[in-house]
Amino acid sequence: MKQISTIDTPKAAHEAGFSALPLSAAMLANLDRLGYHTMTLIQAASLPVALIGKDLIAQAKTGSGKTAAFAIPLLAKIDAARFDVQALVLCPTRELAEQVTQELRRLARAEDNIKILTLAGGVMMRGQRTSLEHGAHIAVGTPGRIMDLLDRGNLDLSAVNTLVLDEADRMLDMGFYDDIAYVAKKVPTERQTLLFSATYPEGIAKLAAQFLKSPQRITVQAQHESDKIRQRFYEIEDSERLIAVTKLLNHYRPISTLAFCNTKQRCKDLVTLLQASGFSAQALHGELEQRDRDQVLVQFANRSCSVLVATDVAARGLDIAQLEAVINVDVTQEPELHIHRIGRTGRGEHEGWALSLASPKEMLRVTNIEDEQGRPMEWHDLASLKPASDEPLVPPMATLQLQIERKEKIRAGDVLGALTGDGGIAGDKVGKISIAAFSTYVAVSRDVAKAALARLQAGKIKGKTVRVRLL
Repeated sequence: MKQISTIDTPKAAHEAGFSALPLSAAMLANLDRLGYHTMTLIQAASLPVALIGKDLIAQAKTGSGKTAAFAIPLLAKIDAARFDVQALVLCPTRELAEQVTQELRRLARAEDNIKILTLAGGVMMRGQRTSLEHGAHIAVGTPGRIMDLLDRGNLDLSAVNTLVLDEADRMLDMGFYDDIAYVAKKVPTERQTLLFSATYPEGIAKLAAQFLKSPQRITVQAQHESDKIRQRFYEIEDSERLIAVTKLLNHYRPISTLAFCNTKQRCKDLVTLLQASGFSAQALHGELEQRDRDQVLVQFANRSCSVLVATDVAARGLDIAQLEAVINVDVTQEPELHIHRIGRTGRGEHEGWALSLASPKEMLRVTNIEDEQGRPMEWHDLASLKPASDEPLVPPMATLQLQIERKEKIRAGDVLGALTGDGGIAGDKVGKISIAAFSTYVAVSRDVAKAALARLQAGKIKGKTVRVRLL
């Protein structure tokens, strides 16, 4: 086992400016333009270590700023004049790989012509193979697709100087250990390896022993400001667990709720009940096809779906803005995971609810959470929950699906213009426009959904008639 030195980042660590780091003037100027004025805890702890080339194991939750923590040192070593893959980022899912690619592109604006490719499953391999033929500097991908491209001779990793394992614990949960090992062995041994993980299961230590050289381990305490996330626990019997979720939703009426279950079957049972009770709810679990998963995520992110019911593994990597509530339908076995769950709400300037259901047999788990957070939980009586309104809880937006693929080079502005031009839908009634691999999704206010559908069906986008439906 290689030696690991550990740095525990204190909860009250002072944020520092990026100008204290050995970064180029262009990078500092770009960071300032992007709104990166002070470092998050994980950035302040890991960037000084990573920028001097040391291997790193960084433990931090989703939304902590970890992408920039590995992207900045990775970009500092890229030779733009050399059209070889010089950095590889492995991610557990296509959604996370695409998020990382987008952030890398923003951070790479300081450099000239840095080409970054997403190489992930769920889309045709042909386009990725063609892109690789034209050269790239950075590849961001999922283990399975990276292996396929390596085996076919389309991807050469001999010039890689930085290997990043993002959400490493989730990749292990998904059974990717052997895939990661296969890919890592294709990368030069003289490289820097940066491993980021929300938790520290046994497999992480095994990965570190095999592929990292004297790494420093940095742990950022995953605690949350008590005034931003309001936690409440409700004691229930197992038989009333699912109906209790409907009571929470009718009482608190959050616009957007992420409900965590410990099993896929519980997810399915809860969604069936919620839909039968009139809620706009969808499930996210490992059995979904990629296109169905994309559709579910788009509708939840753009506020066309009120409740997303998910397992922990399926929800890892999700970063949903303004999530009003998290409901723990089951109590987690690991206290760290509870903190990771509730950290999805109450971000930035927003507040959020963290509502948990616990049966008598789960009380030991609750005690462990209290020990982890250093304070007792606040308990409320389920009987105190009363419907706040007689009206059903309806999401504010609806989603239109357009049969426009990303390769058709249609821009979000083209879709917006087709909806709003010549006395059409008011611009403030149009929400998020997401252009995915096979479809384009547009969120519109629910009260204009039918009018928006009719307008797109009757009109054209960049001179072309487009098939569209209301999800």
